[in-house]
Amino acid sequence: MKLGERSYLFKNPAHIVCGYTIVGPKEGEGNFGTEFDYVLTDDLWGEKSYELSECKIHRETIKGALKKAGMQDSELGLMLAGDLLNEIVASSFAAREFQSAFLGLYNACATFGEALLIGSMLISAGFVNNCSCSTSSHFSSAERQYRYPLELGTQRTPTSQWTVTGAGCTILSTVAPEGREFDVQITGGTMGRVVDMGVDDETNMGAAMAPAAADTLITHFRETG
Repeated sequence: MKLGERSYLFKNPAHIVCGYTIVGPKEGEGNFGTEFDYVLTDDLWGEKSYELSECKIHRETIKGALKKAGMQDSELGLMLAGDLLNEIVASSFAAREFQSAFLGLYNACATFGEALLIGSMLISAGFVNNCSCSTSSHFSSAERQYRYPLELGTQRTPTSQWTVTGAGCTILSTVAPEGREFDVQITGGTMGRVVDMGVDDETNMGAAMAPAAADTLITHFRETG
């Protein structure tokens, strides 16, 4: 059911079966370090490049989520995934090892939220029974993508963000997981829109994204009550 212009209420909520995360050494040292499923000691993880490392992180995160959910690859009706690299290569390379249908998404920092929203819509409408929603990024591959290669030794500004090295995957289903005290559901959502206020400082992406985030929250509160 549509509420307002951009908000939706799902007749059949999507059940969150589980979540799984893999992060890099820096993230493991942070305040949430003990909450991640697996923390790397080397952000290359035995690979020859940071891009290959991100592909591996993304792939192993999906495998970890499936194992945690007690599911086989064949039980996934759809994989929704995205990352920050050209042609969402980390997600595409990760999906090569699975037999499920794959939809690649790109919405920058909102990719995971987009995956949850689309996955919940498809589950609510009865198109799929189970789907995975995943995303990944790597500090060193993102720096090469968006700013300056690390090899240049460019000095970072005080407003520079530090892109996460890690990946997360959530499994959505039409049925609630068994033996769980709480059944966490996605009952609806609000779509964002592009709000461009002319911020053109590539080292201050927070300022560029904040207006759209605020607009989405305000719209959600207004349209859902």
